[in-house]
Amino acid sequence: MRSSTGKNILESKFQSVIEALNDCVQACNACMTDDLREDDVQMLAKCIQLDVDCADVCALTSAYLSRESEFAPALAKQCAIVCDACAEECEKHPDMPHCKKSAEVCRRCAKECRTVSRK
Repeated sequence: MRSSTGKNILESKFQSVIEALNDCVQACNACMTDDLREDDVQMLAKCIQLDVDCADVCALTSAYLSRESEFAPALAKQCAIVCDACAEECEKHPDMPHCKKSAEVCRRCAKECRTVSRK
């Protein structure tokens, strides 16, 4: 699909960041869902809260980057902070595969988000 300028509208200078953000939304939602299925949900309350926060801010950041909003760099900077916080909390549960996966994806996403202001 091409825009009036001939540029593929599905391509963006932020494509790798957008993909990392979308992966993070999925990983955090999966982690939250699996956390809620654990026996000791209360122990995972902070993890669940951060999974939801992270998924929400990643989805919003993806949308801002997709439309190249002037506010995208500031939001991406904040998103990296939330992703790091989520990863840090998930890393406290290394025996849970869903938390381990979420932490890895969040760290990668945070790293990608930090590149936005340099593009």
